[in-house]
Amino acid sequence: MTDFHKTPSDVRHARVLAVRAMLAERGLSALIIPSADPHMSEYLPVYWQGRAWLSGFTGSVGTLVITQDFAGVWTDSRYWVQAPIELDGTGIQLQKMEQAHPTYAKFLADNLPQGAKVAIDGAVLSVAEFDSLSQAFAERGMELVIDTDILGQIWQDRPSLPNAPIYVHDETFVDTSAKQKLAKVREVMTQKGATHHLISSLDDIAWLTNLRGADVNFNPVFLSHLLITADTATLFVHDDKLTDTAKSALSVAGIDVAHYDSVAERLGGVASLLFDPAKVAVGTLTYLPKTATLIKAVNPTTVLKAIKSDNDIDHIRGAMRQDGVALCEFFAELEDKLAQGERVSELDIDEMLERARSRQPNHVSASFDTIAGFRGNGAIVHYRATDERFAYLDGDGLLLIDSGAQYKNGTTDITRMAGVGQISDDEKRDVTYVLKAHIALATAHFPKDIPSMQLDVLARNQLWQQGLDYGHGTGHGVGYFLNVHEGPQVISRTAPVTPERIMSEGMITSNEPGLYREGKWGIRLENLVVAVKARQSEFGEFLKFEDLTLCPFDTRLILPHLLTEQEKRWLNDYHKRVHDELIGRVDGRAKAWLVERTQAV
Repeated sequence: MTDFHKTPSDVRHARVLAVRAMLAERGLSALIIPSADPHMSEYLPVYWQGRAWLSGFTGSVGTLVITQDFAGVWTDSRYWVQAPIELDGTGIQLQKMEQAHPTYAKFLADNLPQGAKVAIDGAVLSVAEFDSLSQAFAERGMELVIDTDILGQIWQDRPSLPNAPIYVHDETFVDTSAKQKLAKVREVMTQKGATHHLISSLDDIAWLTNLRGADVNFNPVFLSHLLITADTATLFVHDDKLTDTAKSALSVAGIDVAHYDSVAERLGGVASLLFDPAKVAVGTLTYLPKTATLIKAVNPTTVLKAIKSDNDIDHIRGAMRQDGVALCEFFAELEDKLAQGERVSELDIDEMLERARSRQPNHVSASFDTIAGFRGNGAIVHYRATDERFAYLDGDGLLLIDSGAQYKNGTTDITRMAGVGQISDDEKRDVTYVLKAHIALATAHFPKDIPSMQLDVLARNQLWQQGLDYGHGTGHGVGYFLNVHEGPQVISRTAPVTPERIMSEGMITSNEPGLYREGKWGIRLENLVVAVKARQSEFGEFLKFEDLTLCPFDTRLILPHLLTEQEKRWLNDYHKRVHDELIGRVDGRAKAWLVERTQAV
């Protein structure tokens, strides 16, 4: 993985100056560089990591704005500790995305002159964001210039596009054919009166075609667009990436292949187009006729793939057992090393986890960069240890480990806390309150199809009662051998309510409340859960969560007297289940560790 923050700050400053020179030359007042590609991906191929290349800020969310006298990165609370470190010495300022702070659009509207021209590459600008920016700039008579790629002109050694092979998802783990999925999508197209449907989001395409790739680190997806009509479907992709089996599978599904770069021209004769404005770039629609009817809606596939089938969930349970075995082996090894006085670093944690998981069947890769943060590093929500910046597990303190894996039979994501040396009562108190928040959501019953963001308060209230809080959401959807972050559902108090963001049976979501004390420690406890039936009453159908993740919480890090009897019962029941599911699958020190860590409190 490329680490753009390694670039010296003076080099990054020089790049900002090069941007300013080009802006002046072209009569432009500002450049916006979002964290995006033509597919509106969360994690980007290096080719499209322009914001990181220019600024050095490597977070997954952030927008860089450069004017003649200002440069700043807007990002959310997950990166408020990380961003200043990576931006140090560049002259680029952190701008916090929060309610009391202006958005970058408002900042530009307030600070640029009337009629100013603002450049942004239309190839990486979603239709939704284009509409939002246009509206924000309209009162000032400002113009968005979307046909100038300034970044591409100054990034002389820009990497090439990825070219990883595209392969068929093992049919052992797939219960619905691509042809059947296409039929469901076409039903929605008919309902909405669309002659064509364009999909640019990579996980939607991978799910619909039952193909997988490796164009994006940790996400088994491939660069492509998909255009669907009532009787045809065309995958726009570099066809030299397709394996023979992938080509055959596409043919069986009735999906043609065209060159990746030809999608825009193919839209030239479209009568009515269904597309997700948050997932399609305005540049992709360059040739769309002005007479075409635009039907803007969430992709049907986004909702369809979020609801896992019973077979999918059974396979994912198998992946969780595999992951649980790997974690038993990892934690046993870690504790042995520390007990023997071996010096262990945050970087070693990642290597040990990958080694343990790679021994499991159907393992493909990690599902994201491992977060292993000791002491104050744990308070950096999306911290990643690097060769230049990491800590050894020396002395006393809490270690936060957030990790996951891609298996052909499921995607995992788990966060656990480990203690090194002596852990203070203050640390244990914080861990305990986060555990209480976790249990509150794990044991909740709620109406079917409730807006998912409304569940956030169920966990967060446990911390609010103590005057505590955390800046990120409480949960995100998770794919099936796909992206570790998947919509439409999200458990977050800041997420807007939409018709699609509801909690339905079969959705897999994370449960991960946290607590962070900058410079001291960070705490997060995460399981993946699936929504299942709870009960039917005269008031309707109610759901609850079933825990999928199988790994003990370290009870040495909690203060049991702060738990209610009901919370203790949940913890003990969960640990008994973890023990029973894994005990026949581990041996040696891993087995002994499992027995020790699943003792009742």
